[in-house]
Amino acid sequence: MKRGLLIGSGVVVLAIVGGLFYVISSLDSLIKEAVETYGSDVTKAEVKLAEVELDLTSGKGALRGLSVGNPEGFETPSAFQLGAISVNVDTGATSGDKIVITEIVIDKPDVTYELGGGGSNIDAIQKNVDAYMAQFGGGGDKAAPKEDSGEDPKLIIENLYVRGGTVNVSATILAGKKMTAPLPDIHLKDIGKEDDGATPAEVAEELLTSISDGATKAVAGLGIGKTLDSLKQSLEGGTDAVKKGVEGATSGVKEGAGAVGDKIKGLFGK
Repeated sequence: MKRGLLIGSGVVVLAIVGGLFYVISSLDSLIKEAVETYGSDVTKAEVKLAEVELDLTSGKGALRGLSVGNPEGFETPSAFQLGAISVNVDTGATSGDKIVITEIVIDKPDVTYELGGGGSNIDAIQKNVDAYMAQFGGGGDKAAPKEDSGEDPKLIIENLYVRGGTVNVSATILAGKKMTAPLPDIHLKDIGKEDDGATPAEVAEELLTSISDGATKAVAGLGIGKTLDSLKQSLEGGTDAVKKGVEGATSGVKEGAGAVGDKIKGLFGK
């Protein structure tokens, strides 16, 4: 009887160890899937992550090839190319469904600011993020799920850095002219700390909001608004000139036609 119990207990232990080994060995793919799923849901744009490496012993990890596409209506391939991302996890403080991250560094991200008729792609993504978070009661910076589903991991991020980024401006009205500006460095502190952890969606919202704000400031620093106003006025001026030319030509044609008509009438004695 005792021998049977020991054998049964051993099988259970082996099953648990095997399950843990499977989770640990597949953790990289699980993180990749979570990032792509959450990111795509929140931004309403395709999010792709090429590679994840995480060493549970040291708590160090890296994400490579993270990109955020554009919502419908925009032509450039992506809004964000986030480059190399390094992650340091506090393995001692991490337990259960709570993950404590001491530092995330996003190095040399590339942002494409595409201007369209209804605004920019960055504005569109920001609206999608706000709309997603509003589903859980709130919206904007204070949005948060009303209830904890118990399924999502909770994250505490002590320091998140975005460094050495670039903003590229794309607009049809610029007639092929490329405009670039440095993205201001970003440092976010203690994400999720006050609320005993933040969901991945909340972290994505805070990060994308900060990058969007930085990109908008960078574009404003280029004087892009003045450039577009100048181009618009030039186009409008050209349109007025064309209109005047057309009106003048039409008037000349009418006068010419009238003279020909009078001569024809004269031939018939009328």
